[in-house]
Amino acid sequence: METDPNTTPLASIIIPVRNEESFIEQCLRSLVEQDYPADRLEILVLDGLSEDETIPIVRKFAENHSNIRIFKNDKQIIPAALNKGIQHSSGTVILRADAHTVYEPDYVRTCIGLLLSSGASNVGGVITPVGRDVRSKTIAVAVSSPFGVGNAYYRFANKPMWVDTVAFGCWERSTLVSLGGYDESYLANEDYELNYRLRSSGGQILLTPDAKSRYFSRCSFRGLIEQYYRYGKWKVKMLGAYPESIVFRQAVPPVFVASLLLSLCMIPLSLIPFFAVAGPYVLMNAFFSLRALRENGLRCGVLLPFTFFAIHVSWGLGFFAGIKTFGFPKFFGCLKARKPVRNSFPLCQPNGYGEANK
Repeated sequence: METDPNTTPLASIIIPVRNEESFIEQCLRSLVEQDYPADRLEILVLDGLSEDETIPIVRKFAENHSNIRIFKNDKQIIPAALNKGIQHSSGTVILRADAHTVYEPDYVRTCIGLLLSSGASNVGGVITPVGRDVRSKTIAVAVSSPFGVGNAYYRFANKPMWVDTVAFGCWERSTLVSLGGYDESYLANEDYELNYRLRSSGGQILLTPDAKSRYFSRCSFRGLIEQYYRYGKWKVKMLGAYPESIVFRQAVPPVFVASLLLSLCMIPLSLIPFFAVAGPYVLMNAFFSLRALRENGLRCGVLLPFTFFAIHVSWGLGFFAGIKTFGFPKFFGCLKARKPVRNSFPLCQPNGYGEANK
Protein backbone atom coordinates (compact mmCIF):
# COMPACT_ATOMS: atom_id res chain seq x y z
CA MET A 1 0.00 0.00 0.00
CA GLU A 2 1.55 3.29 -1.11
CA THR A 3 1.94 5.90 1.58
CA ASP A 4 0.15 9.20 1.09
CA PRO A 5 -0.02 11.26 4.31
CA ASN A 6 -2.86 13.29 2.83
CA THR A 7 -5.15 10.30 2.29
CA THR A 8 -3.76 7.60 4.58
CA PRO A 9 -4.71 8.36 8.19
CA LEU A 10 -2.26 7.82 11.02
CA ALA A 11 -3.58 4.83 12.96
CA SER A 12 -2.93 3.85 16.57
CA ILE A 13 -3.35 0.26 17.75
CA ILE A 14 -3.92 -0.14 21.50
CA ILE A 15 -3.13 -3.49 23.16
CA PRO A 16 -3.90 -4.03 26.87
CA VAL A 17 -1.64 -6.77 28.27
CA ARG A 18 -0.90 -8.53 31.52
CA ASN A 19 1.12 -11.77 31.70
CA GLU A 20 0.83 -12.55 28.00
CA GLU A 21 4.28 -14.03 27.39
CA SER A 22 2.80 -16.98 25.48
CA PHE A 23 0.94 -14.84 22.96
CA ILE A 24 2.28 -11.29 22.72
CA GLU A 25 5.10 -11.89 20.21
CA GLN A 26 2.90 -13.51 17.57
CA CYS A 27 0.28 -10.79 18.10
CA LEU A 28 2.85 -8.04 17.56
CA ARG A 29 4.35 -9.83 14.59
CA SER A 30 0.96 -10.01 12.89
CA LEU A 31 0.50 -6.26 13.46
CA VAL A 32 3.89 -5.10 12.21
CA GLU A 33 3.38 -7.27 9.11
CA GLN A 34 0.16 -5.49 8.16
CA ASP A 35 -0.05 -4.23 4.59
CA TYR A 36 -0.90 -0.81 6.01
CA PRO A 37 2.07 1.62 5.72
CA ALA A 38 4.37 1.19 8.70
CA ASP A 39 5.08 4.92 8.82
CA ARG A 40 1.35 5.58 9.31
CA LEU A 41 0.90 3.02 12.08
CA GLU A 42 1.83 3.07 15.77
CA ILE A 43 1.37 0.28 18.31
CA LEU A 44 0.81 1.12 21.99
CA VAL A 45 1.25 -1.71 24.50
CA LEU A 46 -0.44 -0.95 27.85
CA ASP A 47 1.03 -3.24 30.48
CA GLY A 48 -0.91 -4.01 33.65
CA LEU A 49 2.26 -4.69 35.68
CA SER A 50 2.99 -8.09 34.17
CA GLU A 51 4.88 -10.55 36.36
CA ASP A 52 6.17 -12.76 33.53
CA GLU A 53 8.34 -12.11 30.47
CA THR A 54 5.71 -10.10 28.57
CA ILE A 55 7.49 -6.73 28.67
CA PRO A 56 11.02 -8.06 28.03
CA ILE A 57 9.57 -9.77 24.95
CA VAL A 58 7.90 -6.55 23.81
CA ARG A 59 11.05 -4.50 24.42
CA LYS A 60 13.17 -6.91 22.43
CA PHE A 61 10.64 -6.88 19.61
CA ALA A 62 10.48 -3.07 19.70
CA GLU A 63 14.24 -2.83 19.11
CA ASN A 64 13.54 -3.55 15.45
CA HIS A 65 10.23 -1.68 15.25
CA SER A 66 10.37 1.96 16.33
CA ASN A 67 6.59 2.39 16.06
CA ILE A 68 5.99 0.24 19.17
CA ARG A 69 5.65 2.08 22.50
CA ILE A 70 5.11 0.70 26.00
CA PHE A 71 3.16 2.31 28.84
CA LYS A 72 2.35 1.17 32.35
CA ASN A 73 -1.24 0.57 33.34
CA ASP A 74 -1.04 0.92 37.11
CA LYS A 75 -4.78 0.33 37.55
CA GLN A 76 -4.41 -3.13 35.98
CA ILE A 77 -7.86 -3.10 34.39
CA ILE A 78 -8.66 -3.15 30.67
CA PRO A 79 -10.79 0.03 30.39
CA ALA A 80 -8.06 2.03 32.17
CA ALA A 81 -5.49 0.65 29.73
CA LEU A 82 -7.66 1.61 26.77
CA ASN A 83 -8.27 5.12 28.09
CA LYS A 84 -4.58 5.65 28.69
CA GLY A 85 -3.85 4.36 25.22
CA ILE A 86 -6.32 6.83 23.73
CA GLN A 87 -4.72 9.66 25.71
CA HIS A 88 -1.23 8.84 24.45
CA SER A 89 -2.21 7.97 20.89
CA SER A 90 -1.20 10.11 17.94
CA GLY A 91 -3.51 8.60 15.35
CA THR A 92 -6.71 10.03 13.97
CA VAL A 93 -7.95 6.43 13.81
CA ILE A 94 -7.74 4.05 16.78
CA LEU A 95 -7.98 0.27 16.76
CA ARG A 96 -8.25 -1.95 19.78
CA ALA A 97 -6.29 -5.21 19.66
CA ASP A 98 -5.96 -8.19 21.97
CA ALA A 99 -2.75 -9.99 22.86
CA HIS A 100 -4.41 -13.40 22.48
CA THR A 101 -5.13 -12.66 18.83
CA VAL A 102 -3.31 -12.91 15.49
CA TYR A 103 -4.51 -10.60 12.72
CA GLU A 104 -4.59 -11.21 8.98
CA PRO A 105 -2.23 -8.92 6.98
CA ASP A 106 -5.09 -6.80 5.60
CA TYR A 107 -6.96 -6.44 8.90
CA VAL A 108 -6.02 -2.82 9.63
CA ARG A 109 -6.45 -1.66 6.04
CA THR A 110 -9.86 -3.34 5.77
CA CYS A 111 -11.19 -1.86 9.02
CA ILE A 112 -9.96 1.66 8.26
CA GLY A 113 -11.18 1.54 4.68
CA LEU A 114 -14.70 0.61 5.78
CA LEU A 115 -14.66 3.12 8.64
CA LEU A 116 -13.96 5.93 6.18
CA SER A 117 -16.30 4.75 3.42
CA SER A 118 -19.31 3.08 5.08
CA GLY A 119 -20.62 5.77 7.42
CA ALA A 120 -20.04 3.47 10.40
CA SER A 121 -18.81 4.88 13.70
CA ASN A 122 -17.14 1.62 14.66
CA VAL A 123 -15.93 -1.26 12.48
CA GLY A 124 -14.95 -4.72 13.68
CA GLY A 125 -14.11 -8.06 12.17
CA VAL A 126 -15.01 -11.68 12.77
CA ILE A 127 -12.74 -13.49 15.22
CA THR A 128 -12.13 -17.20 14.79
CA PRO A 129 -11.36 -18.93 18.11
CA VAL A 130 -8.62 -21.55 17.86
CA GLY A 131 -7.02 -23.92 20.35
CA ARG A 132 -3.71 -25.66 20.89
CA ASP A 133 -4.89 -28.87 22.56
CA VAL A 134 -8.12 -30.83 22.93
CA ARG A 135 -9.47 -28.68 25.77
CA SER A 136 -8.76 -25.33 24.16
CA LYS A 137 -9.98 -26.59 20.76
CA THR A 138 -13.23 -27.72 22.38
CA ILE A 139 -13.62 -24.33 24.06
CA ALA A 140 -12.93 -22.65 20.72
CA VAL A 141 -15.71 -24.66 19.06
CA ALA A 142 -18.15 -23.86 21.89
CA VAL A 143 -17.58 -20.09 21.86
CA SER A 144 -17.95 -19.93 18.07
CA SER A 145 -21.26 -21.79 18.06
CA PRO A 146 -24.65 -20.01 18.06
CA PHE A 147 -25.75 -22.49 20.71
CA GLY A 148 -22.81 -21.54 22.89
CA VAL A 149 -22.92 -17.74 22.56
CA GLY A 150 -26.26 -16.91 20.94
CA ASN A 151 -26.30 -14.22 18.27
CA ALA A 152 -22.85 -12.83 19.04
CA TYR A 153 -22.29 -12.47 15.31
CA TYR A 154 -18.68 -11.32 15.60
CA ARG A 155 -17.79 -14.95 16.29
CA PHE A 156 -19.33 -16.57 13.22
CA ALA A 157 -20.88 -14.10 10.74
CA ASN A 158 -20.21 -14.74 7.05
CA LYS A 159 -21.57 -11.48 5.63
CA PRO A 160 -21.36 -7.77 6.54
CA MET A 161 -24.05 -6.57 8.94
CA TRP A 162 -24.95 -3.81 11.38
CA VAL A 163 -24.64 -5.18 14.92
CA ASP A 164 -24.93 -4.15 18.57
CA THR A 165 -21.24 -4.76 19.35
CA VAL A 166 -17.98 -6.16 18.04
CA ALA A 167 -15.11 -7.89 19.82
CA PHE A 168 -12.50 -5.28 18.93
CA GLY A 169 -13.13 -1.90 17.38
CA CYS A 170 -11.86 0.65 14.90
CA TRP A 171 -12.98 4.25 15.45
CA GLU A 172 -12.04 7.75 14.57
CA ARG A 173 -10.28 9.15 17.61
CA SER A 174 -12.75 12.04 17.75
CA THR A 175 -15.58 9.53 18.25
CA LEU A 176 -13.97 8.01 21.34
CA VAL A 177 -13.13 11.43 22.77
CA SER A 178 -16.70 12.67 22.23
CA LEU A 179 -17.99 9.60 24.11
CA GLY A 180 -15.56 10.21 26.95
CA GLY A 181 -13.75 6.92 26.42
CA TYR A 182 -14.32 3.74 28.41
CA ASP A 183 -16.13 3.63 31.74
CA GLU A 184 -13.48 2.40 34.17
CA SER A 185 -16.05 1.22 36.68
CA TYR A 186 -16.63 -1.84 34.44
CA LEU A 187 -14.25 -4.75 34.98
CA ALA A 188 -15.99 -6.65 32.17
CA ASN A 189 -18.46 -5.76 29.42
CA GLU A 190 -16.59 -2.49 28.89
CA ASP A 191 -16.79 -2.92 25.11
CA TYR A 192 -20.54 -3.48 25.10
CA GLU A 193 -21.09 -0.50 27.42
CA LEU A 194 -19.08 1.80 25.16
CA ASN A 195 -20.81 0.49 22.04
CA TYR A 196 -24.20 0.99 23.63
CA ARG A 197 -23.41 4.63 24.31
CA LEU A 198 -22.15 4.92 20.75
CA ARG A 199 -25.41 3.55 19.34
CA SER A 200 -27.46 5.68 21.71
CA SER A 201 -25.76 8.76 20.30
CA GLY A 202 -26.76 7.78 16.76
CA GLY A 203 -23.65 5.85 15.70
CA GLN A 204 -23.70 2.54 13.85
CA ILE A 205 -21.45 -0.48 14.27
CA LEU A 206 -20.41 -2.47 11.20
CA LEU A 207 -19.25 -6.08 11.39
CA THR A 208 -17.32 -7.36 8.38
CA PRO A 209 -16.05 -10.92 7.82
CA ASP A 210 -13.37 -9.44 5.54
CA ALA A 211 -11.40 -8.30 8.63
CA LYS A 212 -10.17 -11.63 9.93
CA SER A 213 -8.34 -12.60 13.10
CA ARG A 214 -7.67 -15.74 15.10
CA TYR A 215 -8.19 -15.69 18.87
CA PHE A 216 -6.47 -18.25 21.10
CA SER A 217 -9.19 -19.42 23.44
CA ARG A 218 -8.93 -20.30 27.13
CA CYS A 219 -6.69 -23.29 27.85
CA SER A 220 -8.66 -24.64 30.83
CA PHE A 221 -12.28 -25.20 31.73
CA ARG A 222 -11.70 -23.39 35.01
CA GLY A 223 -10.58 -20.32 33.07
CA LEU A 224 -13.64 -20.60 30.82
CA ILE A 225 -16.00 -20.84 33.79
CA GLU A 226 -14.39 -17.85 35.51
CA GLN A 227 -14.58 -15.85 32.27
CA TYR A 228 -18.29 -16.41 31.68
CA TYR A 229 -19.14 -16.05 35.36
CA ARG A 230 -17.49 -12.61 35.19
CA TYR A 231 -19.38 -11.75 32.00
CA GLY A 232 -22.70 -12.64 33.61
CA LYS A 233 -21.94 -10.74 36.80
CA TRP A 234 -20.92 -7.51 35.11
CA LYS A 235 -23.81 -7.67 32.68
CA VAL A 236 -26.04 -6.84 35.66
CA LYS A 237 -24.16 -3.58 36.20
CA MET A 238 -24.66 -2.78 32.51
CA LEU A 239 -28.38 -3.49 32.76
CA GLY A 240 -28.62 -1.45 35.95
CA ALA A 241 -27.36 1.58 34.03
CA TYR A 242 -29.13 0.78 30.75
CA PRO A 243 -31.99 -1.69 31.36
CA GLU A 244 -33.32 -1.07 27.87
CA SER A 245 -30.10 -2.51 26.40
CA ILE A 246 -30.97 -6.13 27.20
CA VAL A 247 -31.03 -8.53 24.24
CA PHE A 248 -32.36 -12.07 23.97
CA ARG A 249 -29.00 -13.88 24.19
CA GLN A 250 -28.26 -12.19 27.52
CA ALA A 251 -31.57 -13.22 29.08
CA VAL A 252 -31.42 -16.91 28.19
CA PRO A 253 -28.68 -18.17 30.61
CA PRO A 254 -30.16 -16.71 33.83
CA VAL A 255 -33.65 -17.87 32.84
CA PHE A 256 -32.30 -21.35 32.11
CA VAL A 257 -30.37 -21.56 35.40
CA ALA A 258 -33.32 -20.28 37.44
CA SER A 259 -35.69 -22.73 35.74
CA LEU A 260 -33.29 -25.62 36.23
CA LEU A 261 -32.78 -24.88 39.93
CA LEU A 262 -36.51 -24.48 40.49
CA SER A 263 -37.26 -27.75 38.71
CA LEU A 264 -34.66 -29.55 40.83
CA CYS A 265 -36.36 -28.26 43.98
CA MET A 266 -39.68 -29.63 42.71
CA ILE A 267 -38.39 -33.17 42.08
CA PRO A 268 -39.83 -34.48 45.39
CA LEU A 269 -43.26 -33.37 44.15
CA SER A 270 -42.96 -34.15 40.44
CA LEU A 271 -40.33 -34.97 37.82
CA ILE A 272 -42.29 -33.24 35.07
CA PRO A 273 -40.84 -29.72 35.60
CA PHE A 274 -37.30 -31.09 35.57
CA PHE A 275 -37.77 -33.01 32.33
CA ALA A 276 -39.60 -30.03 30.81
CA VAL A 277 -36.50 -27.88 31.42
CA ALA A 278 -33.69 -30.40 31.01
CA GLY A 279 -35.18 -32.37 28.12
CA PRO A 280 -35.17 -29.64 25.43
CA TYR A 281 -31.76 -28.42 26.60
CA VAL A 282 -30.21 -31.88 26.40
CA LEU A 283 -31.64 -32.40 22.90
CA MET A 284 -30.31 -29.08 21.62
CA ASN A 285 -26.97 -29.62 23.30
CA ALA A 286 -26.70 -33.09 21.74
CA PHE A 287 -27.64 -31.76 18.29
CA PHE A 288 -24.94 -29.08 18.23
CA SER A 289 -22.39 -31.39 19.87
CA LEU A 290 -22.95 -34.14 17.30
CA ARG A 291 -22.61 -31.66 14.48
CA ALA A 292 -19.32 -30.46 15.96
CA LEU A 293 -18.21 -34.09 16.38
CA ARG A 294 -18.45 -34.61 12.61
CA GLU A 295 -16.47 -31.43 11.96
CA ASN A 296 -13.86 -31.55 14.74
CA GLY A 297 -13.39 -35.16 15.78
CA LEU A 298 -14.53 -37.54 18.50
CA ARG A 299 -12.55 -36.16 21.46
CA CYS A 300 -13.83 -32.64 20.91
CA GLY A 301 -17.40 -33.89 20.43
CA VAL A 302 -17.33 -35.82 23.70
CA LEU A 303 -16.21 -32.79 25.73
CA LEU A 304 -18.43 -30.27 23.98
CA PRO A 305 -21.75 -30.96 25.80
CA PHE A 306 -20.06 -30.24 29.14
CA THR A 307 -18.41 -27.13 27.69
CA PHE A 308 -21.73 -25.73 26.47
CA PHE A 309 -23.26 -26.46 29.87
CA ALA A 310 -20.34 -24.80 31.67
CA ILE A 311 -20.74 -21.62 29.59
CA HIS A 312 -24.48 -21.35 30.14
CA VAL A 313 -24.50 -22.18 33.85
CA SER A 314 -21.50 -20.02 34.75
CA TRP A 315 -22.97 -17.04 32.88
CA GLY A 316 -26.34 -17.56 34.56
CA LEU A 317 -24.86 -17.98 38.05
CA GLY A 318 -22.67 -14.94 37.46
CA PHE A 319 -25.79 -12.96 36.59
CA PHE A 320 -27.38 -13.81 39.94
CA ALA A 321 -24.13 -12.97 41.72
CA GLY A 322 -24.29 -9.65 39.92
CA ILE A 323 -27.78 -9.02 41.28
CA LYS A 324 -26.41 -9.57 44.78
CA THR A 325 -23.55 -7.14 44.09
CA PHE A 326 -25.22 -4.44 41.98
CA GLY A 327 -28.92 -4.89 42.75
CA PHE A 328 -31.78 -6.01 40.53
CA PRO A 329 -31.93 -4.14 37.18
CA LYS A 330 -35.04 -2.01 36.78
CA PHE A 331 -36.53 -3.18 33.50
CA PHE A 332 -39.67 -1.10 33.84
CA GLY A 333 -39.67 1.78 31.43
CA CYS A 334 -37.34 0.02 28.99
CA LEU A 335 -39.49 1.18 26.08
CA LYS A 336 -39.03 4.81 26.99
CA ALA A 337 -36.56 7.05 25.20
CA ARG A 338 -32.95 6.13 25.67
CA LYS A 339 -30.90 7.91 28.28
CA PRO A 340 -28.61 10.68 27.06
CA VAL A 341 -25.04 9.69 26.36
CA ARG A 342 -22.73 10.24 29.30
CA ASN A 343 -19.48 12.13 28.83
CA SER A 344 -17.90 11.83 32.23
CA PHE A 345 -14.46 10.38 31.51
CA PRO A 346 -11.97 13.23 31.02
CA LEU A 347 -9.93 12.01 28.05
CA CYS A 348 -9.36 15.55 26.87
CA GLN A 349 -7.70 16.68 30.08
CA PRO A 350 -3.90 16.59 30.38
CA ASN A 351 -2.89 13.12 31.50
CA GLY A 352 -1.17 12.49 34.80
CA TYR A 353 0.60 9.32 33.85
CA GLY A 354 4.06 10.71 33.14
CA GLU A 355 6.30 9.69 30.28
CA ALA A 356 6.13 6.45 28.36
CA ASN A 357 8.00 3.61 29.97
CA LYS A 358 10.06 2.32 27.08
